Amino acid sequence: MQISKNIEIIDLCLYLKKENILILADTHIGYEESLNKQGVLIPRFQFKETIQRLEKILKLLNPKDSKGLGNSKNFQSKIKPNKIIINGDIKHEFGTISEQEWRHTLKLLDFLSKHCKELILIKGNHDTILGPIADKRNIKILDSYKTNDTLIIHGHKIPDKLKGIKTIIIGHEHPAVSINEGVRTELFKCFLKGKYKKTTLIVQPSFNLVTEGTDILKEKVLSPFLKQDLSNFECFVVGNEVYEFGKLKKLYK
Repeated sequence: MQISKNIEIIDLCLYLKKENILILADTHIGYEESLNKQGVLIPRFQFKETIQRLEKILKLLNPKDSKGLGNSKNFQSKIKPNKIIINGDIKHEFGTISEQEWRHTLKLLDFLSKHCKELILIKGNHDTILGPIADKRNIKILDSYKTNDTLIIHGHKIPDKLKGIKTIIIGHEHPAVSINEGVRTELFKCFLKGKYKKTTLIVQPSFNLVTEGTDILKEKVLSPFLKQDLSNFECFVVGNEVYEFGKLKKLYK
């Protein structure tokens, strides 16, 4: 689904068509181990499901095979992105690198590197000790990445200069919305599109498959880009497909 000129939503990723760039954010590798240390016992399924979902997303870059997320058996991407960008928080722990983070983050980098010409890491607020992992694969960590008039930045702080930027893409917020159906309420990951001052702002959901994220309708926002009235932000809900839900003010109770 097209969210803006030249930008498409492909499941939990954004795809810049002209530049042939795929963007994901907030994988938070190691989240289960962090929960286990806190006494929350959940199975460690995140990495396996992350790779499976990425396989399906990359498969959708083939325009002749774009129905649903498809079957990842015998996976082969038909269009190889020029760049894949992880827009911050590839790992979860702030002040250390857990055993799970070492193993699974390196495996994720290896997987993505096979399916693009260049892999770029944007530094997020959880990436205080990402350098040793990135150095193992000789991958640079950037504060932001600019392509034409689009700026890709994690979103936990606002840069000093935005001159010449028409579109900003951020993660960090992990946006989700609660949808009511009768007595049942379910939380879904979503994209948001609105304005930051006069610039188009697109917020993408987290690629952390353990949790849906922050209910943007009920919970306090984190990103300074979003500390404003969000009523006129457009909402795109990610389920089996991507659904355009219109403006958030229609969903507020």
